[in-house]
Amino acid sequence: MPGLIGKKIGMTSVFSADGKNVPCTVIEAGPCVVTQVKTVETDGYKAVQLGYGEAKEKNTTKPMMGTFKKAGTTPKKHLAEFKFDEEYNLGDVITVDLFANTEYVDIVGTSKGKGFQGVVKRHGFGGVGQSTHGQDDRARKPGSIGACSYPAKVFKGMRMGGQMGGDRVTTQNLKVLKVISDKNLIIVKGSVAGCNGSTVLIKK
Repeated sequence: MPGLIGKKIGMTSVFSADGKNVPCTVIEAGPCVVTQVKTVETDGYKAVQLGYGEAKEKNTTKPMMGTFKKAGTTPKKHLAEFKFDEEYNLGDVITVDLFANTEYVDIVGTSKGKGFQGVVKRHGFGGVGQSTHGQDDRARKPGSIGACSYPAKVFKGMRMGGQMGGDRVTTQNLKVLKVISDKNLIIVKGSVAGCNGSTVLIKK
């Protein structure tokens, strides 16, 4: 599945042809440089490794510097592999024009980290118990977790409080509203997981 590495700029809204205000996300897609070409003969599968964003040479390992020098490019901060049908060579630059005739895309991002959260915020629990009869500190508690004499354990996957956010989230079938080639921007309908400035993967 061909795609690009990009950066979430932020959200805005545009007016559609019928006058409706449509919320949308602005993403800087590329330009990405081909840093490695995987082949069936050498790697067992066919793919293209893309690099995005500038990195300092002092923060790049020597093996990766060798990869970048072979591709004839500067060190890149983010790398990702995509399966392209087209043939690319080392050092080729792929821009947002890749999505010029694309109607829908899938976007992969990392959701915002919320830290340790309780069951009401994390899972949408309504709270248990009454607020009267001396119960004043149980409104947002989970209630029974199911452990009893048999089975004397809590089942795996029980919805409880814990770390929330910071997950890899794929938002599918986002409609492409506009592609701005000169600024490497793509505008898609709806929201994308992650904070402003976070790295995302855009796939056809």
